[in-house]
Amino acid sequence: METVSEGIVVFDGYGRVVYTNQRARRTLDALGDASGRRGENLRERLVAYGGRARTLKHGSMELGEVVFLPEGDGTHTLAERERQAILDTLEATHGKLAETARRLGISRTTLWRRLRAYGLRPNGRPGRD
Repeated sequence: METVSEGIVVFDGYGRVVYTNQRARRTLDALGDASGRRGENLRERLVAYGGRARTLKHGSMELGEVVFLPEGDGTHTLAERERQAILDTLEATHGKLAETARRLGISRTTLWRRLRAYGLRPNGRPGRD
């Protein structure tokens, strides 16, 4: 399963991680979870991360669950993720800067600085004012 292009995390019937391929191990390391820990909340975190959960069955017997992680290369920098979070929040708030800053948990001044640093206008489009 190491040749599969997406990450694979297999849970047994008790919610414990029993197998991860190399791509999934990198994702787990990034999330701060050891592969041998119980997966009570790990499964939910992986699904929230974009994973697809499927039940493992043999006939009618359920053996556990597998979570397939997104194929993305996972090399997005913190700055790229921050820029995308700002753009997504600006879109969700229809360009309202005060509301965008509140949802992001930063001040309006910090939001303005980030917009300038990423070369964005307050409407979220590229360019300078």
